[in-house]
Amino acid sequence: MSGFPISAERLAIADPSPVLRERLAGVRGLVLDADGVIVLRGELLPGAPEALAVLTAHGIPYRIVTNFSSAHRSTLAARFGGGAIPPERFITAASAAAAHSKARFAGRPILVIANDDALREFAGQRLLTSAQADAAPDEVAAVVIGDAGNDLRFGELDVAFRCLRAGADFLAMHRNLWWYTRNGETLDSGALVAGLEEATGRKATIAGKPSPMVFRQAVAEIASDLGLRRLPRHDAAMVGDDMWADIVAAKRVGLRGVLVLTGKHGPAEVETAAGGRGGTRPDAIAPSLSEVVAALD
Repeated sequence: MSGFPISAERLAIADPSPVLRERLAGVRGLVLDADGVIVLRGELLPGAPEALAVLTAHGIPYRIVTNFSSAHRSTLAARFGGGAIPPERFITAASAAAAHSKARFAGRPILVIANDDALREFAGQRLLTSAQADAAPDEVAAVVIGDAGNDLRFGELDVAFRCLRAGADFLAMHRNLWWYTRNGETLDSGALVAGLEEATGRKATIAGKPSPMVFRQAVAEIASDLGLRRLPRHDAAMVGDDMWADIVAAKRVGLRGVLVLTGKHGPAEVETAAGGRGGTRPDAIAPSLSEVVAALD
């Protein structure tokens, strides 16, 4: 880090609370959710671009770990501030699924249900069309479920069902049931995953949040940015708007969890999580990403 203090005035906010500063003391890198932290309903949240710019100026590494599964990382980079964020700063549910399938099913045929842009993450892998998979379902190594949006057809899910019944591995980009879009609360592809799990009696391997693999990957990349072979996970903080997919999941693998109040969850969900199994609470709660950035050492 640069060593000079981060100015709340530059971020156009009041000075962060002493409690927030205390809870973030020693944090050397951030893992950021996208939806509800940087964008909401497809629009940049006020102050988010400035907060990311301050992180860059101060040499504080970060990764954006998001369950977006309908776009390639380069598309997200262009969408978030016109390309000011390098694509490699993103770890998406689609890119995580592609990395997993490349390692696990190298050279073997897989069926991926996703839109064309997200399919670019699987470049170089042996992808089948639905017709090809349906012709020989017992030869399909894995079925990968992502977000195909309005282009999804029932027949594709039916083929996926038959391939899974024939023994294909089951990989899902994420299991989010819904999210916010310009249309409001919108069904997400996790609902399809849940339906296929119920129909087949099998559980999917999850590539995106809340899977530990994406948090571990993010911390490893942050450590590399700092020139370290390894970064203690407590020295990284997950900043998210979802108590379960972001905060609880990150804390399970040793990261600190900071809930921001610019997305879908707030005090009610905090109390629900605290009363549930494990009794998890965030390490800190902040109004927005700007306050989190301003509170860093």
